[in-house]
Amino acid sequence: MLQALRGPVGSTFPRLKIAVRTMTGVPTVSLPELRSLLASGRARLIDVRSREEAAAGTIPVSELESALRMDPATFQALFSEEKPRLEDENLVFFCQMGKRGFQATQLARALGYTGARNYSGAYKEWSEKDH
Repeated sequence: MLQALRGPVGSTFPRLKIAVRTMTGVPTVSLPELRSLLASGRARLIDVRSREEAAAGTIPVSELESALRMDPATFQALFSEEKPRLEDENLVFFCQMGKRGFQATQLARALGYTGARNYSGAYKEWSEKDH
């Protein structure tokens, strides 16, 4: 299916072609792997959907950089959970469709969160396959 979306050179999809190529530079996690990591308690999910898309408990990608730069006490007070540590493994970001999770993963890795990964299937895949 990705091949069909790329289209020939000069088609109406040149921006998508670039986006697909760019997204491959970020570590990702598949749905089966994510389920296994969560079941074993070895992953931490961070929802970067907007507050309008999801209930409380999200850190919108537009606020993520400032959140990850906060001192732990401020983070705890604002988000009601412990701030991720730079050395945390399997710090998995997700959003509604995949793009913001990718951006969040890039940002977190740039800030030194070496275990940051993107669940590229996003909430969309999770909700479709979980029901």
